[in-house]
Amino acid sequence: MMTDPRLLSVATALPPHCFDQEATLAAARAMFAHRMRDFDRLAPVFANAGIQTRHAVRPLEWYLEPHGWPERAAIFTDCALDLLEEAGTKALERAGLRPADIDAIVCVTTTGIATPSLEARLLDRMGFRPDTVRLPIFGLGCAGGVLGLARAGMMARAMPGSTVLFLVVELCSLAHRSEEATPTNLVATALFADGAAAAVLRAGDGRGPRLRASGEHTWPGTRGIMGWRVESDGFGVIFSQDIPKLVRDRLPPVLDAFLSKQGMTRADLAGVICHTGGTKVLQALAEVLAPASDGMDDAWAVLRDCGNMSAASVMFVLERRLSRGATGPQLMVALGPGFSAALTLLEL
Repeated sequence: MMTDPRLLSVATALPPHCFDQEATLAAARAMFAHRMRDFDRLAPVFANAGIQTRHAVRPLEWYLEPHGWPERAAIFTDCALDLLEEAGTKALERAGLRPADIDAIVCVTTTGIATPSLEARLLDRMGFRPDTVRLPIFGLGCAGGVLGLARAGMMARAMPGSTVLFLVVELCSLAHRSEEATPTNLVATALFADGAAAAVLRAGDGRGPRLRASGEHTWPGTRGIMGWRVESDGFGVIFSQDIPKLVRDRLPPVLDAFLSKQGMTRADLAGVICHTGGTKVLQALAEVLAPASDGMDDAWAVLRDCGNMSAASVMFVLERRLSRGATGPQLMVALGPGFSAALTLLEL
């Protein structure tokens, strides 16, 4: 137990532009209605998404026009660095640390690429040491918040006494493609948003919530459930409407096997920290996680106020749980490309 990683702090950051769902629907109507025969039939997805507001790195009118890959990539790098610096600075301040105190950085994203990677670009910008160990992770999708935190915990456990900074940023709005008039793109327009988060971890420190265990499961034959298509102007979203059914049918035995290794059942959980995948996904998770239910209201609140920020979302829920004084064993849950389930057990 003494070598288990501890969370010294958690912080989040949102970009400056905020849209309400009515404005987003109006923009979607202007973009797609004249090219989609089924637009009016599909439009209720905006009202049913459980979202009131979301944040993005560009003003709403920017998304009404087509943009090429070089422009999207440049905006991704600039804005991702701004958000990571904000979240990272807040997390360090809350932990009472300076950038020079960090020994390793784990940085997760799936909505853009940069080489040198994002955390490498932050070294000089924020004042991290030149010998800081770096681990950039791409491709975990919505599961990246849970799995990235788990990887950061593994690094902290492998280097007792060292301090690890976990960073995650997703700029989902930059994958919006105004020229793709498809139902999938319309649903993505109704759901996805931008955000970033950071956490400071250290093993061998008795302070803060403890990362007890982590696990993951990738179901065979499910690669087409969620992911990206690489298009000439950027990423094209792939996700299946079968995700809620898959959660209900296949997650329970995976969840129970993970908890059993910790000598626990679902009834032993004091609460849950769920990725805000959308109303149907949250409803499916609530059914599967029962009787554990404390914390579902936090997931619904983050979805309402911020939308689906992919991997960053679950960290917003974690921050909210901590601020509200949650205690006891809490299960972090997210789903991502693979198709995969990501699980981390925290003791708050």
